[in-house]
Amino acid sequence: MADNLSIEHLVQALRCLPGVGVKSAQRMAFHLLQHDREGAMRLSQALEQSVRSVRHCELCHTFTEAQVCATCDDPRRDRTQLCVVETPADQAAMERTGAYKGLYFVLMGKLSPLDGVGPRDIGLEKLFDRVGPEQDPPVREVILATNFTAEGETTAHVIAQALKGRGIQVTRLSRGVPVGSELEYVDLGTIAHALIDRR
Repeated sequence: MADNLSIEHLVQALRCLPGVGVKSAQRMAFHLLQHDREGAMRLSQALEQSVRSVRHCELCHTFTEAQVCATCDDPRRDRTQLCVVETPADQAAMERTGAYKGLYFVLMGKLSPLDGVGPRDIGLEKLFDRVGPEQDPPVREVILATNFTAEGETTAHVIAQALKGRGIQVTRLSRGVPVGSELEYVDLGTIAHALIDRR
């Protein structure tokens, strides 16, 4: 494919997606070029628009186009509860259950010393500022809803230890969520029960 540099660039660009190898990227590239050039243009424009306009919420760190996301801006949310999740996809899964009415903090990752991901890389300092005593109303409960993977458990443990002695109740999702799973792939009933039965 030495004479098709544009296709090679497209294949390499598609490989940045999680779980997409060379063959999958080639299939996607060929499909878009052969069967859906209009869809390819829409995808290109949507990606460009999102990269330009989407930012992090100043309060919870999730994705938004405004300075503060709609959830943080909603006066009906319980501001004394803060649910800590790893990703915006995990936050969306929690929201789909309809069982949680508090606010969120999205870490945008998890601690992983083997991969060189430390506390500063996932915004733990910002989280600890968010639950500081100067907040009005003060956060009374932090719900640790990190995934039940080794890294997620480590992240939850580090946060719980750091919040110890601050007068804040720290709870963890119940083990109704299977070990090794990620929230965005768990069925909604399981997430809702795990939230209600948190410890």
